[in-house]
Amino acid sequence: MTMKGPKSLPLAADLYGDLLDTTPAEQVGWRAYWPGLAMTIIAALAAAWLSDHYGAPRMLMGLLIGLAFNFANADVRLHPGLGFASKTLLRWGIVVTGLQVTVWQIIDLGWASFAWIAAMVALVTATGALAARSLRLDAGFGVLAGGSVAICGASAALALSSVLGERRSSQAQLTLVLVTISAASAIAMSLYPVLTHIFGLTDRQSGWLVGGSIHDVAQALGAGYSISDEAGETAAIVKLTRVALLAPALAVVALIFPADAGQKRARIELPWFVVGFLVLGAINSFLPLPAVAAGWAKTATQALLLLAVTATGIRSPMQLLLNQGWRSAIPVIAATLVAFALSLAGAWIIA
Repeated sequence: MTMKGPKSLPLAADLYGDLLDTTPAEQVGWRAYWPGLAMTIIAALAAAWLSDHYGAPRMLMGLLIGLAFNFANADVRLHPGLGFASKTLLRWGIVVTGLQVTVWQIIDLGWASFAWIAAMVALVTATGALAARSLRLDAGFGVLAGGSVAICGASAALALSSVLGERRSSQAQLTLVLVTISAASAIAMSLYPVLTHIFGLTDRQSGWLVGGSIHDVAQALGAGYSISDEAGETAAIVKLTRVALLAPALAVVALIFPADAGQKRARIELPWFVVGFLVLGAINSFLPLPAVAAGWAKTATQALLLLAVTATGIRSPMQLLLNQGWRSAIPVIAATLVAFALSLAGAWIIA
């Protein structure tokens, strides 16, 4: 399998903002953000207009319009603004979502849900490893693919790759996983809300399904809020529970796969925006917002997530995915199917 070097690759959206951006941060002035932000805002406004006039889910319209403008990602002048929208605005959207949930809702999710989600992370990761082994691919690649699906998409892939080391997960394999995850997550965001209606799920069950199975945070929340506010809030809680399991998952992988000679592993930490989400959720639990402030928080959340989802669509490296062999995508596909099946079972049994 031959792949181009990292500097020639288009960028996918991720949770931490650590994807291969070749522009040094200190060289990006505030004016450099405007071209990409302007395109994102215009596309998001178009999505909102279509949603309001034709009743289509707003987040889905944002994703589809973003994908329609995917060709624009070839213009490097748009990268800083698109990156800001798909990463920084997404993070703040997640934080503000905390003002729409309470500790009591998280507790109401129940210990059974936490146990089920933890079991899902382990089983989905194992599925990726087994699928890779059956195709005679490297076990590290299988863990990379399965763990990315199980936890938080591209961000988990980056974190797992740093733990596995270059010998077990090459740059080419990492790039393939990032691209496949991005495409699979976009497809899931479009398809899963439709499936929730076909299966006759309640809003809470729908949120459990999309939060438990969709790869990246932006798409999971976008899919949830495209169904209903309750589904979006449930999806946020379930999805961020998966994100919180990234740290223990990395610790387990580090125990199973010893570090390469001379490899220095980064300290494992909980993302700041997950902490922000939990803090605002705690504040909202004991000091409920006035109705007006709650309305503004809801509007801000939807606007930030719509911008993030739209920018994600524009940045998704779809063409690179089409150029790769089908066998290398099987571990991600297998893990995705198992994640969906387990999340659907969880929605029926627990939610």
